[in-house]
Amino acid sequence: MEQTPMTARGEQKLREELERLKTQERPRITAAIAEARSHGDLSENAEYDAAKEEQGLCEARIKDIEAKLASANIIDVTKLKTAGPLKVVFGSTVTLVDVDTDKEITYKIVGEDEADIEHNLMSYKTPIAKGLLGKVEGDEVSIKIPKGTVTYEITEVKYVL
Repeated sequence: MEQTPMTARGEQKLREELERLKTQERPRITAAIAEARSHGDLSENAEYDAAKEEQGLCEARIKDIEAKLASANIIDVTKLKTAGPLKVVFGSTVTLVDVDTDKEITYKIVGEDEADIEHNLMSYKTPIAKGLLGKVEGDEVSIKIPKGTVTYEITEVKYVL
């Protein structure tokens, strides 16, 4: 079974979502199905159809989360032993400067489920993250992205939660 890399924070968020789905959403949907059934003929009951569809989506998400947690490889960068300059690794926080624009940006490299670019959480599978992995502070990296090529200087690498 292929392991899914995940930060400790990402694991916690998935566990919280799973708990919410099982203890809040599942009972709410079951009650909605029972209510819709009480209205009689199910063949033309839109409320029943909608509730059953919602139930299917909820159960699929529960199975998806359980599978991801079962195959999770939890990586806590704060526990990594380091010697020399810090390398960009899964879970690290990286500050970059765009060489062309001098614009500074900080990203945390995380798992796919945790990725949220609006909060600077970048999936390790993106072209930029792939181009940064293994590099160290001071490195200049040119990365091909859909818009062309971008060049960054790595100004800081941190191993924080």
